[in-house]
Amino acid sequence: MNNLRYLTLIILIFVQCKTTEKAFYQDIQNFKKEDSSHPPVKDIILFVGSSSFTYWKDVQKDLNNPMILNRGFGGSTLVDLWRYKDDVIFAYKPKQIVIYCGENDVASSENVSSSEVAGRFKKLYKNIRKKYPDIPLAFISLKPSPSRWKMKDRMREANHLIRQFAEAENNLVFVDIWDKMLNENGYPKSEIFMADSLHMNKYGYEIWVRALNQVLVK
Repeated sequence: MNNLRYLTLIILIFVQCKTTEKAFYQDIQNFKKEDSSHPPVKDIILFVGSSSFTYWKDVQKDLNNPMILNRGFGGSTLVDLWRYKDDVIFAYKPKQIVIYCGENDVASSENVSSSEVAGRFKKLYKNIRKKYPDIPLAFISLKPSPSRWKMKDRMREANHLIRQFAEAENNLVFVDIWDKMLNENGYPKSEIFMADSLHMNKYGYEIWVRALNQVLVK
C-alpha cells in the first residue's frame, strides 16, 4: 500500500511539472518561429511581461514606434520571465527593455508576499544587468484591476518596494500608472477595462501611452 501511495505521489508530481513546463511552451515556440521568419533588428525596444502586453496588439502604432518588439505572454509571472529569459530577453539586442509583470505573482497565491514579488523582480533585473549593463530599463507598476482589487494592499506594497529599488539604480525607471487608473473615489476606473474587469480596453492603454511616452528612448 505504501509503495502504491509513493508511486501515485511521484506520478502527480511528474504531471504537475509537465503541466507547468508546457504552460507557455507554445508561446515561446511561436516567438522563435516569428524570429526565424522575421529576425528582429538590433536596437529594438523590448516589451516583455504578461497579458497586459499580450493584449496590446497596436503597441507600435499607439506609441508611434516601429522598433518596439512585443514579447508578452499572457498569464506569466516573474518566475516565468526568469525561466524563459534566454528566449524572451537575451535572444535580442535591445536598446531598452520595458517590463510589465508581477500582477500574476500576487494573484497566484495569498502566500506570495509583496517582498517576494519585489525580490523576484530584483533577481531578474540583476541578471539582465549582467548581460546588458548599461541599457535603460523601465518597470511599469502593477495596475489596479477591479477583479483583483482585494489584492490591492499587496500590490501597492510590491510597487512601493520596487520603486524604492529603482530609485537607487542607474538606468532603471519605475513607471507609476497606479493612481492614474483610479477614479476620484480611489477605485479602479471601470470604463478603462474590458468586460472581464482585468484586462484593459483602448482607454486603459491610452493612460499607459501617456506614461510611457515620457520614458521611452528615441
